[in-house]
Amino acid sequence: MNIVIIGTGNTASVLGRRLKAAGHEILQVYGRNAKTASDLAYELDTESTNYWSVVNREADIYLIAVSDIAIAEVVQELQLSESTVVHTAASVPLNVLEGTAHQGVFYPLQTLKKELGRQPDIPIIIDASDAATLDKLDELAHSITHHVMEADDATRLKLHVAAVFCNNFVNHLYVLMADYCQKEGLDFALLQPLIAETAQRINEIAPLAAQTGPAIRQDTNTIARHLEVLNNHPALAEWYQRFTLSIQNQKA
Repeated sequence: MNIVIIGTGNTASVLGRRLKAAGHEILQVYGRNAKTASDLAYELDTESTNYWSVVNREADIYLIAVSDIAIAEVVQELQLSESTVVHTAASVPLNVLEGTAHQGVFYPLQTLKKELGRQPDIPIIIDASDAATLDKLDELAHSITHHVMEADDATRLKLHVAAVFCNNFVNHLYVLMADYCQKEGLDFALLQPLIAETAQRINEIAPLAAQTGPAIRQDTNTIARHLEVLNNHPALAEWYQRFTLSIQNQKA
């Protein structure tokens, strides 16, 4: 398919690479910043622009990969009433694209960083205003992943909540522990094999069955000693107690 990408950030960059590698033609990259648009266009072997008036009008799909709050403005600027226009946002409804003939959602359920050379598996969640557009997006999605699901606005939002817990909040715990290790003179790198094993294990058994540690064992002596260690880290102590109680309640 012939695609115009609107945006130059993580989602635009990673999806652009995947789509190009799958044999699709990236006709153009639009970005507010001329340099970042040019850089991404160079990588994708295409042209770029930072002017709405010269956005290519011949694409099969216009892929809007910008911040959630900017999508409505982009739709107004594009003025593509007869085209297929899709956005990549999890929590923005499909009808933000009203005014275009064919509307769709092409949401990558993955944490994306354009600086990383490694290419993760990317499940794609799709939705559309009509059957023909849904078929087109299904074909596009299957060209870059085996994991494709159709979901309406409400389901997509629920998936995003789950993704925030599984990724953003978990990563925040890594941030807290990296800071804790630095303050206590510990090497955070020693925890990385544990982090990797924890993530890998839930591919083999259910998360509840994978739970280990003093909380699920009701090991009150170890819990008490840990809380003593955290006397100088009151915020961490509070999190420790909350997680301990949650694990124990889940087991019950």
